[in-house]
Amino acid sequence: MTEIPASLEEAIGQAREATRAAIGAGVPRMTVEFAYAELKGMPVAEQFYPVLQDLGLTFKLYFPDAGAAALARRDWGEPDFVVRGIGELKGQMEPDDQAYLFVEPSSVEVSQVEEMCNAAADKFVIMLNPKLEDVATIGIGYAGRQLRERFLSTLEPVYYLRPMEGAVLFRCYPSPWQVWQETQDEAYTLVAELPQKPSGEALDRILLGEPTPDSSTPPAESVVRRSRGGFLSELQSFIRALTQ
Repeated sequence: MTEIPASLEEAIGQAREATRAAIGAGVPRMTVEFAYAELKGMPVAEQFYPVLQDLGLTFKLYFPDAGAAALARRDWGEPDFVVRGIGELKGQMEPDDQAYLFVEPSSVEVSQVEEMCNAAADKFVIMLNPKLEDVATIGIGYAGRQLRERFLSTLEPVYYLRPMEGAVLFRCYPSPWQVWQETQDEAYTLVAELPQKPSGEALDRILLGEPTPDSSTPPAESVVRRSRGGFLSELQSFIRALTQ
């Protein structure tokens, strides 16, 4: 069983392994998400993309705009793979491509991203920290519902880490979704496993100790020792280091 990480650096390593496993299993479209509002995508992408190189895949990496892509090429020392903004002519998909990595695609680019995913056909598509589902942009009515059913629902969350006050929502492929809760003895205990991402209401019920229809009770020994506040503080320190 994969345990919740002690730092963002460890989390990125877990995300690479989850992606490797998903690609090995033939998962075509996947998301990797570190749910911290202040986290910047470029330094995370720099630590994440080597998994595609290790797998020997020919891939292209896309940022939301050409400016971010140019900055990445400069900071990464002109890498030997294509780094472009979504929609740039020089970043067009090619028959020999095997995978595409999108860094922080937003709801503004969701139509272009959907078109590119459809064009990718059976190639691997990875979304790193996607922000595609913005209610203010795609809406909550028929159009938004159609987008979710047609496209967003095809993306498999292979890695997800969301630290909250006193709890962590976690998924590392191929394991199920997990809810870890902080205890009084400076540890995190696995309190539930679910086949799908829990809704906010279901998560609240789990943390209150109430049963939910699709959750299972994990083994009693599923405990991770973390110093009180240490898990979040270590993550925050690492985020600050990445964003300075």
